[in-house]
Amino acid sequence: MTEVRTGFDEALERLPKVELHCHVEGTMRPGTVMELARANGIPLPATEVTELYRYTSLDEFLSVFWLVQSVLVKRADWARLAYESVVDAAAHGRVYAEVFFTPARHLAGGQRLEDIVAGLHEGLAAGEAETGSRAMLIADIDRAYGPAAGLLLVQEVVGLRRRNTPGAERILGIGMDSTELGVDPASFREAYELAGRSGLRRTGHQGENSPPSAIATLVDVLGAERVDHGLSIMEDPALVERFALERIPLTVCPNSNIRIANAYPALADHCFPGMRRAGLLATLNTDDPALTDLDLGYEYRSVAEAFGYTWSDMVQIALDGVEASWLDPADRTALRRRITDEAAALQPG
Repeated sequence: MTEVRTGFDEALERLPKVELHCHVEGTMRPGTVMELARANGIPLPATEVTELYRYTSLDEFLSVFWLVQSVLVKRADWARLAYESVVDAAAHGRVYAEVFFTPARHLAGGQRLEDIVAGLHEGLAAGEAETGSRAMLIADIDRAYGPAAGLLLVQEVVGLRRRNTPGAERILGIGMDSTELGVDPASFREAYELAGRSGLRRTGHQGENSPPSAIATLVDVLGAERVDHGLSIMEDPALVERFALERIPLTVCPNSNIRIANAYPALADHCFPGMRRAGLLATLNTDDPALTDLDLGYEYRSVAEAFGYTWSDMVQIALDGVEASWLDPADRTALRRRITDEAAALQPG
């Protein structure tokens, strides 16, 4: 039995995977956090940054996330972050990703979006060249800064794309993250409408600690094409049925929901298998892997073990990531073929 499980785990580690819910700032290696903090004169409240990585709520996590973000001061810092992000994820089977970056605090501090995007592009390109794993960008609105800042971010993204500045072509769409409590998603309608008119794809974090009505607002009022987290959807059977019928994707992060939001006492209690049994297009992702001691290989292995999934179940989860992605049809077909072919070769005995 142990040998079978070992072979199964190794196959899951090597299985080509797609990730659609990963914050690039949340992939920063602890050593990189420490080095950039020293180089940029950012004081840290602990001699070992991992001492801070214990959370009792989403808002407590956000305070640590913002601290980690603060060490990104120069374009070269963003490039280093992006490069390491690609290399580290590729080591666990990730071959394609659409990753978030949330620049509100940096823009408020005087950094230029053009420099941030150019740095990210430089690092992602270097990581891609080394690993063959591809990564695109989603510019996330930070809800804590309010609707006006969200609209300004989208305006700037649209401007970068029009001017074809370095890396602007990597920005596929916009999202929205940070605290959900007490924030009406509809207040960001103007920003999302501009994004839609400008050809940007749209997603948003909702349903991690907000009701299913907020998920519906994200889709119906803001025009979001997928939902990040979306846990509370299971409280509304009619909304579940609609999402299953329309194949509106959910980018779910089971281990993160335990380690960051404390939404469940254990992985076995997570709603992920219930989502999939209900026909929802629920994908598997890490969220902020370096801040929660996770990687995509572990995410797949732990979910398979917790829910008794077979090899074919896990391959289907990988393929569902392709369906939920914003790849163009030709690239989507090619990636599906790659996953299917490599899964057949990797299939454990």
